[in-house]
This record gives sequence, C-alpha cells and structure tokens, in this order.
Amino acid sequence: MSIVKTDNLTFEYIRRDEDENVSGITTAIDKVNIDIAPGQFIAILGHNGSGKSTLAKHINALLTPTEGTLFVDGMDTSDDKNLLKVRQTAGMVFQNPDNQIIGTVVDEEVAFGPENLGVPSEEIWQRVEKCLKDVNMYAFKDASPNKLSGGQKQRVAIAGVLAMKPKCIVLDEPTAMLDPMGRKEVIETLHELNKKENVTIILITHYMKEVVDADKIFVMDSGKVVMEGTPREIFSHVEELKALRLDVPQVTELAFELRKSGIRLPLGILSIDELVKALCQ
Repeated sequence: MSIVKTDNLTFEYIRRDEDENVSGITTAIDKVNIDIAPGQFIAILGHNGSGKSTLAKHINALLTPTEGTLFVDGMDTSDDKNLLKVRQTAGMVFQNPDNQIIGTVVDEEVAFGPENLGVPSEEIWQRVEKCLKDVNMYAFKDASPNKLSGGQKQRVAIAGVLAMKPKCIVLDEPTAMLDPMGRKEVIETLHELNKKENVTIILITHYMKEVVDADKIFVMDSGKVVMEGTPREIFSHVEELKALRLDVPQVTELAFELRKSGIRLPLGILSIDELVKALCQ
C-alpha cells in the first residue's frame, strides 16, 4: 500500500470581496497524481507559487481537496474521522523551528506531542531519549531551545515529530532559514532516520544539493507535476529545469557546460567524483 497517494488532487484558493462575493479563484494544485511508497526519501521541487507547500499541507490534512482525493496510508484526508490518525501518520515540520517549538526545555518539547496523544509517562521518556539520540541532540536534553543554533532547533523539532511515531515526515523547506552547516546537519539527520528507522521522508526544498540522494523527485509548476524521476533522470534535463526557474547542482551545471563545449560526458552527473571519473575516461 502507498503511504501517500493522490487521485486528481485539486485545490483552489477562493478570494472574496467585502460583500463575501467571489472575486477570483486561484488553482494552487491542478489534478495532481503522485504515488509514494513507504520508506522512500522523496523531494518536491518548484519555484515560489508552484503549489509544493500547498501539497505538503494536504498530506498533513491542514488543507483538504477542492476536488479529487489524497490518501495517507489508505485514509482519505477529507474524512473528519481520519483527521487525528492522518496527523499521527504524517508528521509536519515547518520552515521556521521557532514557530513549532513551545517548550522551555528540550526534553519537555519532545515530550509534548506524545503527552497529547495519551502515551503513558514511562513510554514518553523512553521515546524522548531515543528520538533525541536519533537526531544527535541528547546531549542538549536539559538545554533551553532559545540557546540552540537554527540547525539544532530544527533537529529538536524533528525529534518532537518523531516522538509521535509517524510513518512519514513532511518537511516544508526546513533548511530555508539555516546557514550551510545547519542545512547539512538537518539533511544528514533526515537520511539517517530514513535509512535506520524506515521513516518516509517528503522534503520540500529549493536547495538542489539537498535532493541528489533522494529516491525520487517531483517537480511542480503552476500547480501541476511537470517532471518526476530519480535525481539523475531529473538533472539530465538542465535546460528544462532552468525554463522552470530552477537551479541544478553546481557540478551538474559544470558538466552540462562542458558537454556544450564538445567534451563527451554522460548526462545527469551529480557529484564531483562522478565528474572527475568521467573526465579521466
């Protein structure tokens, strides 16, 4: 069974005037069909306004479809009876960790979610310890979140979601406000959780370097999925991505320019090592 599956998912933002009459309709998601298997690391790319964040909010049932259906682990997110279970299954991490962290001590922050789910106290603290260790933040369990770096705060936010034992974590540009070191810490944490805990990761980002190790990439534009495939397949289409106002990894662009100048190189080079090997051959 798919962990996330959409069937002609459509969502419209309706604008109204002072008299509550409809003054305009914006289609943010337009008949999207995606299918994500459990345990995959998925990346969703797109420029601002492409619909990727709106799609993320549907997976956590913060929004429900105008038309079509979205299923999380087989549950229809439009059915109110499924709301709690959907949100337990698909946890959400937002762009700014300060908007998500409410505790005054790190371990209390991580305990907040399972407490609200009615998890017994003994099990809560077992989960807190495990989840903080999973994100390499156990040494800071007694610290105030206010004294952590941006990357550390985001890892605490991830631990807080993880403590609720979701099968899937959706992250909406979680590294956008972080420095390069913070971004690296968070992405490494996500890959570790994906591999060791088999948690499905759905990462929405505009940093191309963060998606080269994903299992699959969906590219969105004007509310539609316009490309999908492995990182190598997606980044083999440099000109198409640039037409969609997206960048490509620097090494991929360098290889692309070398190909244009006549040097025979394979498409979709993703790392410096690959480029060096290809040039040496």
